[in-house]
Amino acid sequence: MKKPVLVIMAAGMGSRYGGLKQIDPVDNEGHIIIDFSIYDAIKAGFEKIVFIIKKEIEEDFRSCIGDRMEKQIQVEYVFQDLHNLPEGFEAPGERTKPWGTAHAVLSCLPVIDGPFAVINADDYYGQQAFKMIYDYLASHQDNEKYQYTMVGYLLKNTLTEYGHVARGVCETDEAGKLTAITERVRIEKHADGPAFTEDEGKTWTGLSEDTVVSMNMWGFTQSILPEIHDRFADFLEKNLPVNPIKCEYFLPFVVDELIREDKAEVTVLKSGDRWYGVTYKEDKPAVVKAIAALKEEGCYPEKLWE
Repeated sequence: MKKPVLVIMAAGMGSRYGGLKQIDPVDNEGHIIIDFSIYDAIKAGFEKIVFIIKKEIEEDFRSCIGDRMEKQIQVEYVFQDLHNLPEGFEAPGERTKPWGTAHAVLSCLPVIDGPFAVINADDYYGQQAFKMIYDYLASHQDNEKYQYTMVGYLLKNTLTEYGHVARGVCETDEAGKLTAITERVRIEKHADGPAFTEDEGKTWTGLSEDTVVSMNMWGFTQSILPEIHDRFADFLEKNLPVNPIKCEYFLPFVVDELIREDKAEVTVLKSGDRWYGVTYKEDKPAVVKAIAALKEEGCYPEKLWE
């Protein structure tokens, strides 16, 4: 059985941070969030990373992140390209937005031939999450169904005080298997609890703080890649006419379809860790404080790479 690989989705980093040179460290040693994820991944057993980036940020990404990581772990790059579309489709001329997380992972099709985990580049997931997902991927193979996994977080542990977030809202059965996942692209903290809107804030639907949500920490066998590939044209056919500039092909869409078709089984690994991320610049002080506390508890050394 092949060793699990870690795939890190980083194609949007340049646009989110106004250029990679502007990425802010979260401690006095100059580490950024991705340093802690990679440190945790290596500790869990991962020996190879595939970075998904945009070609335009390759030079900056290598100098800011990749060159340092190549001293710690095997590194490979793939590129998410707006024009990487099925035959017969073209990107609208005015579109600049990437096609979403499923399209990002599709970029890995030529380089992945075994189990792999997927994470966002700018989210802190916690040490427990990496250990759980590595151990699952190292011990499970597809049988009559695809055997996938995801790390689920309690919604209350993944919200920001400063705006809205996008989360995959999960439903599970008594055996801890995912039965449905719905991408909610605007969830906010309100005085009476979290809520989401699908009409630009005209109406809101409440959610329990203990709702299990996906933070895009998935574990897959190689089988997901041809499924993403084969379903992309259908997605574009349905969504391009409706929302040509902003429609996105999300991983949860594909996973949800496979569950409904009874082709995949997804084990939800529940993490009690708190998520940290700099969705808004106002989030940074809380992240800095959390990293400092984790170091004081002995979870991390002062300098990760010495």
